[in-house]
Amino acid sequence: MIPTLSTPVRIAPKSNLGDLARHQATQPMNAEKAEVDLPRIERAVREILIAVGEDPDREGLRKTPNRVARSYAELMAGLGSDPQVLLRTVFKDGYNQVVLLRNIPFHSMCEHHLLPFTGHAHVAYLPDGKVLGLSKIARLVDAFALRPQLQERLTDQIADAIMDGLQPLGAVCVIEATHNCMTIRGIKKQGSTMVTSAIRGIFQTDDASRGEVLALIYGTSRLT
Repeated sequence: MIPTLSTPVRIAPKSNLGDLARHQATQPMNAEKAEVDLPRIERAVREILIAVGEDPDREGLRKTPNRVARSYAELMAGLGSDPQVLLRTVFKDGYNQVVLLRNIPFHSMCEHHLLPFTGHAHVAYLPDGKVLGLSKIARLVDAFALRPQLQERLTDQIADAIMDGLQPLGAVCVIEATHNCMTIRGIKKQGSTMVTSAIRGIFQTDDASRGEVLALIYGTSRLT
């Protein structure tokens, strides 16, 4: 069980990557920057096809630049959103046990190779008088995932956004993902999964609390 708190919780310092994630998550969106220049992407895709020895004017490829441009706009849609907006509507509630949304499917784009990585996120927090609408947690994952990303940064951003927006006693984000940049190219290790975690507040400082939330995520009742 989560122990009763009799003294304030000391939150250990975050890593530099966590600080970077916090900085990026709180920056105001630039509406002009959020606009996707579809014609420019189309021209770039056409040049790529020519560079690899293809004919962009043949029937099967004629509309490919436009298709790719529209798909990039969809895959990068998080760049045009402000994740903090999702955390502005909270509900006052006396619930004082772990809230966990497990196995949230997501897809993102590796910023090093612009290839997808896909997987599941598990997001938990321990409320301190306020709870978040359930769908907002899943939307928060998508808001940060739909952009060029690193899995490590994505994990930090989600946990830090929960801590900043909801101000709970603690928050945890665990992400498990498969990266196409190492399964279909390069080392080509099929079946490999990367796991990252961001642990904040009481879950970082109290062993029993951390053990409970990780057991909820990885316990025998885990969905498959």
